[in-house]
Amino acid sequence: MSDKHSARTERLLKWLQDAYAMEQEAETMMKAMASRIENYPRLAARIAQHVQETRQQADSLRECIHSLGGSVPTAKGLFASLTAAMHAAGNSLMEDEVIKGIGLSFGFEHTEIATYRALVVAAERAGATDIAAVCSQILQEEMAMARWLEDHQDGLVGAFLNREETPGAESKR
Repeated sequence: MSDKHSARTERLLKWLQDAYAMEQEAETMMKAMASRIENYPRLAARIAQHVQETRQQADSLRECIHSLGGSVPTAKGLFASLTAAMHAAGNSLMEDEVIKGIGLSFGFEHTEIATYRALVVAAERAGATDIAAVCSQILQEEMAMARWLEDHQDGLVGAFLNREETPGAESKR
């Protein structure tokens, strides 16, 4: 193996490990958000669907990491999970939690999109076409979630405002 190929594979492995930790964080944040949503069933259902996709993505990333001879990060994953849990707890204190959660989720999805675009390029450069295909599939799922959030944001904000203006209605969640 050439030094260039070895360096490319090492870079790819590092980014895959980072993506795995990111998916751990995403799952923690989404599960916390979904568990508190009471009045927005379409949002809760879409988040639950994406939690399942995220678990599958983490499993796929784990396989990619192992195929390169690497190991799944545990300490970083634990740190990411704790950070995500604290972040989710902070959101739960906001009176407009669901709206803030949509905005944060939209931003996080775009971070994931950028990550998977980079991984596709890195995998192709390293000659790991199988890993590039996995990352491309995950990229499509992240783009679909970001699109869903964008397409439904106005309606969700409107529903929130309607509930907020209705005496006795809970709007926060």
